[in-house]
Amino acid sequence: MHRMQGSRFAFGPFVLDSGAGTLLRNNVPVALGQRGLKLLAALVGRPGEILEKAALMDAAWPGTAVEEGNLTVQIAQLRKLLGRAADSGEWIVTVPRIGYRFTGAIEQLDGARRAPLPLPSKPSIAVLPFVNLSNDPEQESFADGLTEDLITDLSRNAGLFVIARNSTFAYKGKAMDVRGIAGELGVRFLLEGSARRAAGRVRINAAAGRRGERRTSLGGTLRPQP
Repeated sequence: MHRMQGSRFAFGPFVLDSGAGTLLRNNVPVALGQRGLKLLAALVGRPGEILEKAALMDAAWPGTAVEEGNLTVQIAQLRKLLGRAADSGEWIVTVPRIGYRFTGAIEQLDGARRAPLPLPSKPSIAVLPFVNLSNDPEQESFADGLTEDLITDLSRNAGLFVIARNSTFAYKGKAMDVRGIAGELGVRFLLEGSARRAAGRVRINAAAGRRGERRTSLGGTLRPQP
């Protein structure tokens, strides 16, 4: 069986767009890391074929030597995320001592992009994951926590429709047109930003924009109290 061409595939309630780096379930973005996306794209691109472990590790960790256990963990996470297929079977089947095989029926979408979702009746907003601009990778959790706090605070406003964390974090680390994200999430407003913490100070920049219009940027520096 030849590799299926293109980058958008539908199976069950899912749509995988490997080019954009997104996975949707019933038109809602699913939080899935880059390794998982690459593995799923490799498997879905060759439905019914047995892919050897070495080939899958090369797809997810190109040019990097990794232990087989890393692949096992990623496959287990994929299975948990995808759940059971309609026939109660596994989407991804293990072939002992060889590799894995994707068993679901695949529909190639021929590059046609999903139409933007309709806007809710009340004002709607999505807070995209704030980018960590600090040199310290450990500050990633600070940026994520800032994003989560904003989502929580905005959600307390009964007159505002706020997209859930799991949906917006599906776009973490991906370079995409914010207008396209607003359409995929079905919101009128997007809030994105960055955070940098160094020398006892926190620098936060944020930009809010209306769907299809220019964004308004804000910024400030905070010094945490001792």
